[in-house]
Amino acid sequence: MLKVAGLSRAFGGARPRQVLRGIGLELASGEYVAIVGESGVGKSTLLNLIAGLDEPDGGSVIFDGVDITALAEPERTLLRRRRMGFVFQAIHLMPHLTVVENVALPLALNGVAPRERAARAALALAEVGLPDAGASFPRQLSGGEMQRAAIARALVHRPRLLLADEPTGNLDRDSADHVLALLRVQVKREGAAGILVTHSARAAASADRTLTLTADGLRG
Repeated sequence: MLKVAGLSRAFGGARPRQVLRGIGLELASGEYVAIVGESGVGKSTLLNLIAGLDEPDGGSVIFDGVDITALAEPERTLLRRRRMGFVFQAIHLMPHLTVVENVALPLALNGVAPRERAARAALALAEVGLPDAGASFPRQLSGGEMQRAAIARALVHRPRLLLADEPTGNLDRDSADHVLALLRVQVKREGAAGILVTHSARAAASADRTLTLTADGLRG
């Protein structure tokens, strides 16, 4: 389902800093992997490249038979909207929308009818342990509750590729375990592919396998 080959990225002007060099990764349908590594090694950059949020200096990202790196930005945006789900370190909830409206946003962008998207958003909130939070605004939630709402938003449209960047960083242990189990179930139930970036060995253990990203590349 996902094949990353020779992916490279550097940042800077006259003296660029090489962050990723020749990265390769393959994921089958239903496979869930964790990527660990020291801070600053490029884990978040790798996710952004896979999602088409950033452009590599070299290499390719093939997702569901489509070379993301060959697409124009509008095409990448449409692909992300329809087939990918994200859980970012920065939560990115819209402050002027209610929680249920935030969760339903991917469905609205994909043209799902209002009644159906409201029902699916409510179900997604119940699955992350927030059944009564839909009418609230993000500012009325705790940090952990906002993170869970963001996870519900990432899962509500049943993505084919799930990308999670430190999804349990703001959660207590019980909530983190619940969310990790939910992410895994989503990948397995939908036959999706999932990548979890984390510093937590406990979180990484929820994946099928763990890869380590270093300056020398990605190792299993």
